Amino acid sequence: MSVRVAVADDQEVVRAGFGALLGTQPDLEVVATAADGAAAVRVCRDHRPDVVLMDVRMPVMDGIEATRRVTAEPDPPRVLMLTTFDLDEHVYDALVAGASGFLLKDVTAERLFDAVRVVAAGEALLAPAVTRRLIGEFARLRPRPPSQGPALDALTPRETDVLRLVAAGLSNAEIADRLVVGEETVKTHVSRILRKLGLRDRVQAVVAAYESGLVLPRSGR
Repeated sequence: MSVRVAVADDQEVVRAGFGALLGTQPDLEVVATAADGAAAVRVCRDHRPDVVLMDVRMPVMDGIEATRRVTAEPDPPRVLMLTTFDLDEHVYDALVAGASGFLLKDVTAERLFDAVRVVAAGEALLAPAVTRRLIGEFARLRPRPPSQGPALDALTPRETDVLRLVAAGLSNAEIADRLVVGEETVKTHVSRILRKLGLRDRVQAVVAAYESGLVLPRSGR
């Protein structure tokens, strides 16, 4: 079954370019495009894509607000933010809004294909260490009160330990080594953390760790 993709960007050349590239892959299908955030919300409701490539800066409604609205819908698509800068000041807000990761607009074709497939499969796009660097930087620059983050009371002590290590940039294998457990056990813990906190993926788990105060941006722990 093909992965259904929508492309939202106010630059026609970007929409056409990404659409043409994605169309070369037998397992990827572009089902809709949009030139602004409001249109992106509409096409997601009408066409039900699996993945949306969403520009951060668009007229009428920006990509962050569009992402917030799209991910609030029942059975929402995964959202990949498109940005020109690898440390775009809006990326943190986009991740908090529900995005599963981000792509630079000058991404290579193979990286684009891989990103769409990874996100469609339910994984976060960003490597944990990159996620930590990005979110930690903007959490440091614009700290939010811990009270605004999710409550972690539902987590067991071991799940809390796992979440802290996820936010510290460790992979499942590295967490398994640190806690002296099997990698499958770590995957189970991560799945339970996501379910208990109502999170979509690993990126959202890192955001939760920072916003709850479990991880402090300055110390990284």
